[in-house]
Amino acid sequence: MSKKKTKVKLELTRGDFLTIAGAAAGSVVLAQALTTGPLSPFSALKQQQVEGTPEGSHGAVTGDFHWGMVINLETCIGCAYCQRACCATNDVAVGMEWNLVVEEQTSTGYPFFFTRPCLHCQNAPCAEVCPVRATYNREDGLVIMDYSRCIGCRYCQVACPYDARRFNWSSRTDVNEFIPTWGIAEVERRPRGVVEKCTFCIQRIDSGMRNGFTPGIDPEATPACVNICPVQARTFGNLKDPESSVSRLIAENPTFRLREDLGTEASVYYIPPKEGL
Repeated sequence: MSKKKTKVKLELTRGDFLTIAGAAAGSVVLAQALTTGPLSPFSALKQQQVEGTPEGSHGAVTGDFHWGMVINLETCIGCAYCQRACCATNDVAVGMEWNLVVEEQTSTGYPFFFTRPCLHCQNAPCAEVCPVRATYNREDGLVIMDYSRCIGCRYCQVACPYDARRFNWSSRTDVNEFIPTWGIAEVERRPRGVVEKCTFCIQRIDSGMRNGFTPGIDPEATPACVNICPVQARTFGNLKDPESSVSRLIAENPTFRLREDLGTEASVYYIPPKEGL
């Protein structure tokens, strides 16, 4: 499958995204130094957990599936339905949103809406720095968390170049305002003291496939943010299948991935907005 690439210059106006673009490399270096340096209390454990792993790779996609997403920035209307459905389905608190939706503009001043879930990187800095393997790649490319192992060190949050992680500072007692209008919670709330993030609705992918459904085609196995989008700006599927919708979109359109220079090999591709009429 041939992939057409284009370099798109995006001027991000929000502070979060300026931080992503300007300080990502420094954050990765800092987190790696904290966890892999000779003075780190986790240095011995770190050495053990990466032993036998090829440099620069976590051996992420080893199975027949590599779940990924294409987001069309020209199509997105900024309705934030994806954000609300995610908050309901995954019982995410207000202010802790896993999906961000912000208004931005291109280098020529053309306005568009930018949305960002977790990018499920194949060379994930968050997995690289986790001292207890609470964050890791599955064989299908998903970057997931074992909340029972998380010690709340937040190294993963520092290392993430995309600001895709949230830390639970306190136990939740709130009533989720997005339920039931935007969906019903399908997973348990995360406990105090752990980091959480977008999972591509892993609960749907796993249960759906067990029951013979296809992620990206059958709603039962597809992330809530994809199902809810009224303009089909998000597409989900198997990047290893050249006939899947995501693979075809990547092959037929110019696309980019955020901060490709970092070598994270993100599983989310963007179709850029036009520069105007």
